[in-house]
Amino acid sequence: MTAVASAFAVRDGGSRQLAGTGTLLRFALRRDRVMIPLWIAVDALMVLSMPNTLEGLYGTAAERTGLVAQMSANSSLRAMVGPLLGDSIGALTAWRAGLYAALLAGMMSLLVVVRHTRDEEESGRQELISSAMVGRRAPLTAALLAAAAANALLALVITVGLAGQGVAGALALGLGIGGVGMVFATMAAIVAQLTESARLARGLTGAVLGAAFVLRAAGDAGTNDGSSVPTWLSPLGWLENTRAYAGERWWVLLLFAAAALLQGAVAYALAGRRDLGMSFFTTRPGPATGRLGSAAALAWRLQRGGVLGWSVGFFVAGAVYGGMVDGATDLVADNDKAREIFTRMGGQSGLTDAFLAATVGMMGLVAALYIVSSVLRLHGEESSGRAEPVLANAVGRLRWAAGHLVIAFGGSALIMVLAGLGFAAGHGRGTGPILGACLAQLPAVWVIGGLAVLLYGVLPRGAVVAWGVAGAALLIGWVGPALDVPQIVLDLSPYGHLPKLPGPHMAWTPVLTLTGIAAVLVAGGLLGLRRRDMTA
Repeated sequence: MTAVASAFAVRDGGSRQLAGTGTLLRFALRRDRVMIPLWIAVDALMVLSMPNTLEGLYGTAAERTGLVAQMSANSSLRAMVGPLLGDSIGALTAWRAGLYAALLAGMMSLLVVVRHTRDEEESGRQELISSAMVGRRAPLTAALLAAAAANALLALVITVGLAGQGVAGALALGLGIGGVGMVFATMAAIVAQLTESARLARGLTGAVLGAAFVLRAAGDAGTNDGSSVPTWLSPLGWLENTRAYAGERWWVLLLFAAAALLQGAVAYALAGRRDLGMSFFTTRPGPATGRLGSAAALAWRLQRGGVLGWSVGFFVAGAVYGGMVDGATDLVADNDKAREIFTRMGGQSGLTDAFLAATVGMMGLVAALYIVSSVLRLHGEESSGRAEPVLANAVGRLRWAAGHLVIAFGGSALIMVLAGLGFAAGHGRGTGPILGACLAQLPAVWVIGGLAVLLYGVLPRGAVVAWGVAGAALLIGWVGPALDVPQIVLDLSPYGHLPKLPGPHMAWTPVLTLTGIAAVLVAGGLLGLRRRDMTA
């Protein structure tokens, strides 16, 4: 069959291999008309909000020069945000926001590609589409073009928005962030051919993205100019080595292009050598009894990889942030504006506790992404048809959903506990206060998880809106204090009502209120699930 397909492709010049690409691309962009703009908006706003903030923090050349000197001597902060290569506002913007904007671009890209390739095959929709005049490689091409369009738009918005700081630097930063996105888009295209599960494809590509961050961090901890070998081995390291606003290296952009083209070619070659719905690494069938004898056990089997990955990531992140507390507080100790921002984020209980509270709050914001992905696993199981044979047995809907929700809500508690243990290990202070601060984030995390349950149970086709809610909370919590937005805007997020811990005061009323709201949202979602038709 492979030989026949190859001969067919050669005889027809590959034209039939791409038949229907335009239609599939329009369909993909239509399906992602909410998700892609939302990702771009969050990513771009994070970058474009930085110049005004940094001008308020480091308004004079002397302050910026001092910051460069401090960063050169602080290896822990370089590991987290990269080296500071220039003393202009544009260079500070690229340093402070570029790395995390690139991470978001990579995440957006891998989600888009996997959704329109392996997700479509897993759900059976691709088989129906392929029965029409659609070429073998058209779905993959449409997915990559959708990711390319998203990254191009993101690069354009960043370039235009930062042009006032210097067109050359803005273009280098925008193209670099878009380049990172395309590297991981094509990486996801390869992984989608190798694995049989969309969940596994997303997890493995996300693990590669995390490994790229760790590799860059290890390199930047050792050098202050991005010149180490581990930094150059990471696409995130290529971004900082474009040196936006610090003597741009345009040739580094060729690395992004070469990697994307090479990985795309590999993905195309693999796509032509497998049958629809199959993969090169097949999923090992599991037992139908024993450990998988209940709906809860099946839910754990399906989600244990994600729980493990998030747990390790939160513990490591907590340890890293805990280790950099003293260096970060020394960095902002003499800057009134920086101390004010940390106070808004972390409370009035001293600079060290304020920094800890702010970083714990950031971990809580990221935990919302975990709980949304875990809750929406219910939607994935339903839409793919895998829930139907489970519910055909003596398993009720609520019992089936409860297995996944215990993992979603209990898993969020687990990763926050591990984050607290990581903070304590990295900072060397008592475990109790920092662990309590991490657990205090859970009511807000659960409110967003409860909203995801409600959307899935009542309006399953709109369940993707839960990602928007989590992204909005992340944007408000991350950018809002730096922009000095009104308190009424901060209060739109459930995180805005939490007590600032560690600190001397524990406010139980908002914690209990948010927990009650989460319980009501979950109950409403389960009631909707019980009354509606499946796959509605």
